[in-house]
Amino acid sequence: MEIRHFLYFHTLAQELHFGRAAEKLFISQPPLSRQIRELETELGVLLFERNNKRVCLTEAGRYFLSESAALLQQLEKAKIKAKQIHDSVAGTFRLGYISSTPRTVLAKVLKTVKERYPFLRVNLYEAATQRQIAALENGTLDLGIVRAPVLSPLLEKRSLLTESFCLAKPKQEKIPLNRLAAQSFVSFNKEYAPDYYQQFIHCCHQLGFEPTVIHECNNMSSILELVSSGIGVALVPQSARRLFRSPELDFVTLPKLSVTTETVLAFDPGNRQPALQAFMQLLEAAYGKFNSKKEHFIKA
Repeated sequence: MEIRHFLYFHTLAQELHFGRAAEKLFISQPPLSRQIRELETELGVLLFERNNKRVCLTEAGRYFLSESAALLQQLEKAKIKAKQIHDSVAGTFRLGYISSTPRTVLAKVLKTVKERYPFLRVNLYEAATQRQIAALENGTLDLGIVRAPVLSPLLEKRSLLTESFCLAKPKQEKIPLNRLAAQSFVSFNKEYAPDYYQQFIHCCHQLGFEPTVIHECNNMSSILELVSSGIGVALVPQSARRLFRSPELDFVTLPKLSVTTETVLAFDPGNRQPALQAFMQLLEAAYGKFNSKKEHFIKA
């Protein structure tokens, strides 16, 4: 019994007409009749009742149709999967990201990648910008979501999001912006994220004060958790309000400043990872949608 016997049998069972079935199979009628007879002989049963006027399935034919349909479906599934393996990107893709990366963006991209490239394994690494840059330079990361500036001559970058800073404060506290100098601040550790720390200091200087930093953290969630607990206040990118939602946390718009922070994709242009371009396109599209959602910040 060969695969063509199943195919010919199922086509005839659908059409119940030798001429139409043969046309659908792109063969003439005699070879189709011969294949059906061969199948019936091998099974030792009559699958079709036929005469000059009609063709219909026997009881045995109906049973064989229902049971063999699963075999053909499994075969088609195996063909599709084999084609995916042949065409699809496989292996491991290593993606780095900073702690302020919106989880909704990552989730959407990873879901799409799983659908498009089912045989690609994605390893995620949360790390500071400087550590990602070093990993991209030595080839242990394929792509990094980092904060500008990226000064490495070995890497290229693509902009994802440019945004201003806002004030994160405990919900219950009223803090006039002209009293920020008297507040205790929570910020990134200056050794862990030196460029971001300098942006934070520059922002404070433009607001006219030198900040008193009482706690330094290594990720955005920790900063916002401390603020919501009443430990202090923080200057954070506006998108951070979507990262950590708490009834104890409030965000306040700052006066327009020249200081902004930019999230970029960083990568080695010589990287031959097949999924690299697809990942960049998906992340750019996801950030574009994320950035297009207008947020209304509470005025001070």
